[in-house]
Amino acid sequence: MARLARIASISVLAAAVLYVPVRRWAAGGACESQARMDGKTVIITGANTGIGKVTARDMAERGARVILACRSLEKAEEAAKEIRSQTGNKNVVVQKLDLASLTSVRQFAKAINGAEPRLDVLINNAGVMHTPRWETEDGFEMQFGVNHLGHFLLTNLLLDKLKKSAPGRVVTVASLVHAFAKGIDFDDINSQNNYRPETAYDHSKLANVLFSRELSKRLKGTGVTSNSLHPGVIMESDLMRYREGTWQGNFGKRVASALRKVVGTVFSVFGKTLEQGAQTSICCAVAEELETTTGLYFSDCVPKETSAAGMDDEAAARLWDVSEKMVGLKS
Repeated sequence: MARLARIASISVLAAAVLYVPVRRWAAGGACESQARMDGKTVIITGANTGIGKVTARDMAERGARVILACRSLEKAEEAAKEIRSQTGNKNVVVQKLDLASLTSVRQFAKAINGAEPRLDVLINNAGVMHTPRWETEDGFEMQFGVNHLGHFLLTNLLLDKLKKSAPGRVVTVASLVHAFAKGIDFDDINSQNNYRPETAYDHSKLANVLFSRELSKRLKGTGVTSNSLHPGVIMESDLMRYREGTWQGNFGKRVASALRKVVGTVFSVFGKTLEQGAQTSICCAVAEELETTTGLYFSDCVPKETSAAGMDDEAAARLWDVSEKMVGLKS
């Protein structure tokens, strides 16, 4: 017993000693740019919570006009009120945007193009993860529909405004998990034949990377850049929130609860805070040295290589063509 107690004491001591350096390592890079955004307009999707909200607050602190593009107007108004209070920037506004509805995306873009004199930065931040096989209003698998198709249509409808306001930037929040997808399954792009929540999410994040890469080529010479990024593993992420509904009975709920605790413990050591997770989005949106950098994938505020599938230019071009037809930009 004494020996076991000694081992336990040593283990606790070792964990305590290692915790601080491990947390510093996990925090990753930080945006060091002091660039101001006065006179510039920034749109951030899903900006009422998480890293989107932190990014919006940072843009407001830099003096930008910040448009929170969110599905829930009530939650968005609460976030906007908080950001205005924290930053003193009264030019923080809310616009309704439901990325699961192409009609909503078109209405949002029409409102922006009609009312806003300029658009300097578009941050495609919103997303859903590991849902059951739900479908969007237009019949698309939810994760692919929201994470990729909604942002694809939104970006295309705002491109003219971005070009007229150049130099401009499109920043797309992807994820490291894009590397788990071997490629886009064009034969089952809507996951109708074989659906797994994790696999569908991985593919939607690969689509983000490929979309950003192809967009950079199509914007060549316009003064508008396009980059994607991995924000990191976020501590406050409610990773398992959709999982309980996919398991039946009390046993499934107990498993989900246990997994939440395990994931929470791991994230508390190796994960990032919301502020740390927002740094790469902020860096890609404001850093002066990145004004002409395009077609890259970032993590911890520096360029990183994507997976081989993320560099497949043929797949990226094909995904663009397929996406145009799915959202009605091309017949």
